[in-house]
Amino acid sequence: MPIEETSEESQRAPDLVQRGTAGVVAIWAQGAPACSPLPLSNGELVLGRGVQEELFADDDRVSREHCRVSFDGTLWTIADLGSRNGTFLRGEAVTAPRTTLGSQLVVRVGRTLLWAVEDVRLYRNGVLLREDGLVIGGSLRRAWAEIELAAHAGSTLCLRGESGAGKERAARAFHEASFANRASPFVGVNCAAIPEGLAERLLFGARRGAYSGATTDVSGYLQAAHRGTLFLDEIAELELRTQAKLLRVLETKEVLPLGATRPESVDVRICAAAHADLREEVTAGRFREDLYYRIGRPEVMLAPLRQRLDELPWLITTLLAAVDDELRPSARLIEACAVRPWPGNVRELSGEARRTAHRALRLGKREVDVEELDPDAGLRLSDRVPAAEEQPPTAFPSDERIARALSDSDGNVTQAARLLGLHRNQLRRWLTKHPLSSAPKPGDVE
Repeated sequence: MPIEETSEESQRAPDLVQRGTAGVVAIWAQGAPACSPLPLSNGELVLGRGVQEELFADDDRVSREHCRVSFDGTLWTIADLGSRNGTFLRGEAVTAPRTTLGSQLVVRVGRTLLWAVEDVRLYRNGVLLREDGLVIGGSLRRAWAEIELAAHAGSTLCLRGESGAGKERAARAFHEASFANRASPFVGVNCAAIPEGLAERLLFGARRGAYSGATTDVSGYLQAAHRGTLFLDEIAELELRTQAKLLRVLETKEVLPLGATRPESVDVRICAAAHADLREEVTAGRFREDLYYRIGRPEVMLAPLRQRLDELPWLITTLLAAVDDELRPSARLIEACAVRPWPGNVRELSGEARRTAHRALRLGKREVDVEELDPDAGLRLSDRVPAAEEQPPTAFPSDERIARALSDSDGNVTQAARLLGLHRNQLRRWLTKHPLSSAPKPGDVE
């Protein structure tokens, strides 16, 4: 059987995978977000109404024995068991057993979405919805526990994660766990946004006359964070000279403003964050080794959204309700979002969810479907389809050909696009602007 291609990050060493309890997590069931882990037994699991009666009780599109999910420690195999309405993997119908790698393995049976994971034990406590709007799932819950431990054990923390993955929220969690007094200051600084040559002045402050135009004493970020937390996002962007002065502050608990002759005492906790691996930055000579040993540990890794799919339905539901509390997502919308990489992570999803909500409201809808989702949303820039004016002029297929291709592929846009010689996003974009009433809706459950 063919093995689907996947990104290197989704491949795991078999000896590490086998330590967990593989299974699937129901992330959308009975028309609402869910978090129901189902472990595999002897490497396989049959899904169906006759097996998991409670899970599929309200889903009449699920057969008694619908599909089988198997895992051998490295590869997953999804096989339909002759179900009436079909089994879908990453939005495409499973017509023959499919063996695959990867972490974004979303299986749709009926109106229920399930996510294949290497260790279901992470998800047995469900998803936590905090009062401040933060959604904490399995992998993030573990990270939050490590953050709280770091807050109690020391005065520094290093966060790793992609842009938009929630590093500032994690830094605030470190701050809140460190200080019982809510009045303790939290100062966030994006080091990548500091203009060249101004880092020392902004971080350490300056005295009147220290430079041309310095007419008053100015405190820096370190003084502003006294008895609180200074969050230094993208710390690897700091100049080496500034890194040396920051290290001295951490070691002496004193800061010397520009133009000053006497240092000032500061009591501050440092939470550093970086997208890049600081160890590699040290090896490349872009980050001081001595500063790394001072702030590089403990390190907490924040997984990207595509590896936190248990959170995604809750996030989307919450974000839509924030626009209008009567809006709710469809299973197809959740599925379409779950199979996309979202390089901008939660930040990107938040913006797109709001735009999708307003599109639905303009159409008078209360259930937000995949048609309201921008075809390019959540895709990497290299995967996005250029605008029509940027594409070479070609004859676009007629309505009749498109309708026939969708019918032949049971409404699956990806398969229909292949039949037509188009990129799937080209066809999605066209269908959004020119819906075909006679053709099955793309991705409909049969």
